[in-house]
Amino acid sequence: MSALTLAIELLAEHPKPLIITGNHKFFSAGADLNEIVALGSDALEFARMGQRLMRGVDEFPAPVCAAIYGYCMGGGLDLALACDFRVAHPHAIFGHRGAALGLITGWGGTQRLPRLVGRARALEMFVAAEKLTAARAKQIGMVNQVAEDVFGAAEKTLEVAAAMGEKLVSCKAWMNS
Repeated sequence: MSALTLAIELLAEHPKPLIITGNHKFFSAGADLNEIVALGSDALEFARMGQRLMRGVDEFPAPVCAAIYGYCMGGGLDLALACDFRVAHPHAIFGHRGAALGLITGWGGTQRLPRLVGRARALEMFVAAEKLTAARAKQIGMVNQVAEDVFGAAEKTLEVAAAMGEKLVSCKAWMNS
């Protein structure tokens, strides 16, 4: 997590549109929930590290798109939600499973998800700790697009966003203020 945070901070110094992706099995499965439970007094520092990363992505001074293959769970979902755009492969799976263990995200997902899908739907997702398909995530507004060629679709999304130029950058700054 610290390497990604540092990369985002360095890239923000000379911003260009950015794609964040994982591999064909996982965008990001999030943290190991057993490790989270065992953190004890280190939990606050872990939460702050995640919040710093999500804030860096959310406030990045150029468009950011998550290209999502495979599982996008927990903190990985928080990361995708911090991006401006989300493109998912048809087989992508989304969820916040920590709620099933009595854990709730501390990285901004509880704030960002309701803004995208509505308060009632977000609450339902957190409480039920359900998994969503890419099609369902698109249907409820959590992802912008479902595509077989996720990286290609993300590139096209960022080309359109870049064409908006300063309007998009100004709008992001206004929304984040």
